[in-house]
Amino acid sequence: MKPHLSLTRILTTLALATLLTACAGPGPKPDSELQSAESSIKQAEASDARRFQPVLLNEAMNKVADARALIDEEEYTEARRLLEQAEVDAQLAGASSETEKAQRAVAEINNNIENLHQQLNSNQQ
Repeated sequence: MKPHLSLTRILTTLALATLLTACAGPGPKPDSELQSAESSIKQAEASDARRFQPVLLNEAMNKVADARALIDEEEYTEARRLLEQAEVDAQLAGASSETEKAQRAVAEINNNIENLHQQLNSNQQ
């Protein structure tokens, strides 16, 4: 093989690789992921996540803010990843808040039942 043919092949391969990388680009703007993450945050807030899971809710909100900055820089892949994490964090915050509220309601009901038992026992004596 002649040296100039080998160099030509290498340069052609590099040019094609560069062209393919440039064409791949950042992909589509993650608008639907942004909307989903923001919707999950609103649902978590409606579930009192600000009261019961403030750290997790704030993490989700911070990830959305970071993703917005990445979208402005056209770093769509990384923004999409952060938005997916934010959505999961917000869903977890909402579910944890609902669980906490349910546990508190059960504890209150159990306390009321115990009080009624005590009243019944004191009335019978």
